[in-house]
Amino acid sequence: MLPRPTSHSKALGPGVAGPELAVATSAVQAGPPKASAQQPLSGADSFMVDPHCIADPARQHTQYPYVTGTSVLGIKYKDGVLVACDTLGAYGSTKRYKSVERIKKVNDHVIIAASGELSDFQHIIKLLDELTTDDFRADDGISLGPQEVYAYLCRVMYNRRNKMDPLWNSLIVAGIEPPHAGASAEDVSTSDVTFLGMVGMIGTHYSDSHVTTGFASHLARPLFREAQADDMSEEAAVALMHEALRVCYYRDKQSMNKFQLAKVTKEGVSISEPYALDVQWDFKMFSQPTKWAVGAW
Repeated sequence: MLPRPTSHSKALGPGVAGPELAVATSAVQAGPPKASAQQPLSGADSFMVDPHCIADPARQHTQYPYVTGTSVLGIKYKDGVLVACDTLGAYGSTKRYKSVERIKKVNDHVIIAASGELSDFQHIIKLLDELTTDDFRADDGISLGPQEVYAYLCRVMYNRRNKMDPLWNSLIVAGIEPPHAGASAEDVSTSDVTFLGMVGMIGTHYSDSHVTTGFASHLARPLFREAQADDMSEEAAVALMHEALRVCYYRDKQSMNKFQLAKVTKEGVSISEPYALDVQWDFKMFSQPTKWAVGAW
């Protein structure tokens, strides 16, 4: 038998089993087959791409999102923060994936929600999982607060933007600042401060009492400006959120009537199961939406 050659792929380093795991060599060959994008030197199966083979100047990053989620809405109320969005993953204009959770729990004080490219959001979740794991390993009783997660994501998004390879997401970070270590009983109530902020795909960011992403910035934010108040009850906040979600569903073609509602309070984080809202389609203006439009039939 011929000895198995080893590769010196820059992807995995020297001494790795060669391409014979995928393509057998023979005595008539002058040497082992050369690597290609479909036949890597790393010893993997055929059609698994070796990063070393495609590291050329002609390689370009993907600049367009494929599977996306639409608007995310967030508001403050008396006891905490509410965040809501639908569960649709749209493939272009096709409503392809209908049970995608776009709200994730970071820790007991923070949640994050995203619109935009879902695979990029999954990458962001992995980054936050690493931070949460580091907190757990420290075992000092201290965890990241919403403002720290928010500041970290601002740097991540801006860094990727500077590399001309942005993460195609708009993120909402919501939570309550955890009590500081050693805080007295009198300080606990003042240290539990609600936070709500938005981070854009190029690092633009702001915090406010109500934030939105996507089409909801045009449809839902005007409703929030009129009705939202930091001291409103939870029942009023949920009713306002449902009204805004209903308007977004009526007017946004990439939305669907299947929503999740998350809240962060001093007791912790809770994310609801998906549910539908009561909707109405017999409005007078819905019957002939283009009646007075120029060029309409």
